[in-house]
Order: sequence, then structure tokens, then C-alpha cells
Amino acid sequence: MQKVFALMDKEKGIVQVTTDDERFYIRESKDATTGLPTHIYLPSVTWICNSAPKGIGFYKWLAERGWNEAEAIKKERGKYGSRVHLAVEALLNGEEVKMDSEFTNRETGTLEALTFEEYHAVCTFQAWWVELYAKSDTVEIIEIEYTVWNEKEGFAGTVDMILRVDGQYWIVDLKTSKNVFLSHEIQVSAYKHSIELEGDVRVAILQLGYDRNKRGYKFTEIKDKWVQFLAAREFWREENNGAKPFQKDYPLSVTLNLPSAALAPELKPKKAAAKKKAK
Repeated sequence: MQKVFALMDKEKGIVQVTTDDERFYIRESKDATTGLPTHIYLPSVTWICNSAPKGIGFYKWLAERGWNEAEAIKKERGKYGSRVHLAVEALLNGEEVKMDSEFTNRETGTLEALTFEEYHAVCTFQAWWVELYAKSDTVEIIEIEYTVWNEKEGFAGTVDMILRVDGQYWIVDLKTSKNVFLSHEIQVSAYKHSIELEGDVRVAILQLGYDRNKRGYKFTEIKDKWVQFLAAREFWREENNGAKPFQKDYPLSVTLNLPSAALAPELKPKKAAAKKKAK
């Protein structure tokens, strides 16, 4: 679902509307010269990471299904992954998630019940969490859905969770895909280089609803691939030079200033009824 950012200029009688189509992160700021309100926008980490090679397996999958079918599948998987993320966030906030719990569809803004597949993925997260607690002395939740804003390197993103397990910091990204691609690995590496934490920081990907083992999840520690992320960023810049979020100026109000004669009968001003003279 698109987020809308608006800046109003009463003197000019306009409002500037910017929509965030989830490719950009936008922050309100002030122009250093004029002092007027403005926006700073940075491309999302995931958008940049899509410029990285995905491997022969992905391209074979794409060739077997064709572009339109593959895009439809990706869109549906994106909805599935979004609701799973929201449910996991609720669990980490201490809430109870039931089989019929409803979460927001980010495209429509409506509440929708979890599907069986989504609820299964949430259950596998709980199973991973129980195992993590069983084999660790301390597990601390440091951040959930933490926004990364790296203006120096030109990107922003959202970290699913930051944990401290037995004193060790972990940046953990949740995935509902069956495979971990290079784009996923460089994504978490970008997060690592944008968050200031004490000591060594390790990064991992937790796949939920994973059907290639009995546990239903797979936890994979990722080696630092910051260099590869920077390379992907250069490819992204080559392909998207000058890209900006949709932005348009609108007047503060609109009217047609129609003469009364042009109005529909039910909209015309009603005349007072003349009183009949008494006979």
C-alpha cells in the first residue's frame, strides 16, 4: 500500500503530494538554503539488491513460467510474505496470533485472515524461537522492524529484527522463499554496515514455512558481502539514473465556478414559494 507524504504551500495555493511505492524511503527535511520544507528520498535496499545476479536457477524458473506468470507468482508471494512478517511482528510484541487472526493487506489496506500456509509459516517461527531459547542463556529483542537510513551510501531499508543472544548481536532477516539468493545475502550485509552496534555483528536469514526439512524453518548465517552490495548499487545507478518517486502539485481546492443556469435542477438555489392571496 502506498504511503503519501504532503507538503503544503499556502502562499502558492498548492499541496505537493509524494507517493512512496515501496521503492523509496522518504524523510521530511528542510532546504539548507531556503529553510523551506522538502523531502529526502533514498532507494530501498531491496530495490537495489534486485540488480544483483540471481543465479541460473532463478532464470530457469523464469523461463519455464514466462514473464507474466512469474510476475503474478512473485506478487502473490509478496502478499504472503507481508502478512507473515506482520504476524511475526505481533508475536515479538507479545501478542497472541490465532489461526483466524487478521492482518492488513498492504495493497488494499483491508484486514484479511491468515491463510493456512501463512499460519503454518508463523508456527515455524514459533518453533525456531522455542529452540533458540532452549539452547541460549539469554535472548534479548533489541529492535523490531528497524528502519535503516544510510544517507552517505544512498539507501534505506527495514531490518526485521535485531537480537542479542548470549551477548552476541544478530541481524536477522525473515524470508518465506525456498531459496536464498545473492540478492538476499547482500541485503543483510547492507543492513550490517548501516547499524552501529558494539562488538562483532553477525547476520542471518531465517526461512519460514520451509518444506525441505522436518523443522519447517532454516536458519543460515550469511558471510559479509558488502562489496557485492556496492557493486549492485552501481548497476542500479546505471539502470535508474535520476529515478524519483511520483510527485505532483495539486491546488488546495477545486471548483468549476459554474453559473446557476448550468446547474442541474436539484442543485439550483430554490426560490421561496409565493404565498397565495386569500380570497
